[in-house]
Amino acid sequence: MSKAPLSTPTLPDTGALQSPCLTAREAAAFLHLNEKKLYALANSREIPAARVGGKWLFPRAMLEEWLLEQAHGGALTDRLLITGSDDPLLSATVAALAPALGSDAFIAYSPTGTLAGLELLARRRASVCALHWGGVEHSAQQHATLLRRFAPHRQWALVRLALREQGVILRRGLAVDGIGTLAAFDYRWAMRQTGAGSAHFLESALASRGFSVADCSAVATAHTEREAAALVAREDADCAPGTRGAAAEFGLGFLPLGWEAFDLALPREVVFRHLFQNLLSAFGGPAARALAGRLGGYDLTPLGQVIGLD
Repeated sequence: MSKAPLSTPTLPDTGALQSPCLTAREAAAFLHLNEKKLYALANSREIPAARVGGKWLFPRAMLEEWLLEQAHGGALTDRLLITGSDDPLLSATVAALAPALGSDAFIAYSPTGTLAGLELLARRRASVCALHWGGVEHSAQQHATLLRRFAPHRQWALVRLALREQGVILRRGLAVDGIGTLAAFDYRWAMRQTGAGSAHFLESALASRGFSVADCSAVATAHTEREAAALVAREDADCAPGTRGAAAEFGLGFLPLGWEAFDLALPREVVFRHLFQNLLSAFGGPAARALAGRLGGYDLTPLGQVIGLD
């Protein structure tokens, strides 16, 4: 009896494997769910999904992160990665909280500037983004407008940490009567990178007085608030945009220009996690409030306030 020819194995569709999105059938198989349950989760917005042309599509990378999110002690629930704007009080709070958590959770702070931080948040590379963008009087509108540049903003919340005094950090012994003097004469500036909230505040302050950043003699670019202060402290520059808190941390002078809101943008599901609530409690605790008083330029009254994005 002749043997039946061996069948050639069917190779998987490499195009489908590389696709960033799964169909409902593929997603159900991936999650080991029946399609009815999958549709229920999608309709209730409990799972990452988008309806395109009447059909549900499921982003593969976000499904993998969603699985981690659901797992007990998962990699997303026991970590808090903070990026965005630099701040000495937030840095000190994270530094004190991390050893208190021990090996139970991981919290870290890597400042990148406001816009770069929001991009990392949008790409789910960070849990929280610290941001500031303009004066306090228009901060709610400006911050909401800023967040709308990023596709996932509808899933984000905005939580206020503090109000901060923004201005120009001055080298020791430098006394000037205003920002116009710093712009008009040959003072050496350590400028912040494009997309930093302090750079945006400086540009607005200069423009309101008839100057621009081009009028200033830039000798260095600092990528964090504290790097800018360090450049001035080493006298590699005479001045830099930044907060009163950053200036005080390095024992430097300060030219005030106004107050701003310092907020945290984060996915809504992160807001009520114990780790984030621990951060807010520590930021408003006695040690942080004492440090805020010593540095100056902080108002913690609005701590924890949720800012509407509509």
